[in-house]
Amino acid sequence: MSAHCMLTGARPGFGNRVSHSHRRTSRRFDPNIQSKRYWLPSEGRYVRLRLSTKGVKTVDTIGVEAAVARIRARGARV
Repeated sequence: MSAHCMLTGARPGFGNRVSHSHRRTSRRFDPNIQSKRYWLPSEGRYVRLRLSTKGVKTVDTIGVEAAVARIRARGARV
């Protein structure tokens, strides 16, 4: 599975590890992705969403119905 948030679109960032001697090697900064299950009352079923922690807070704020509508507007299947 790719490390990206279904709601916010957060994806890994790339940068460098810097050793004590300042040699640089490539690294990834992965978003904090969590898999959460929400009850979707309009469809009478649970949906499992892969969200970053910021995405989880957004769902708590706007509600699961609006969040699923935003995810579907991005073209993702829920």
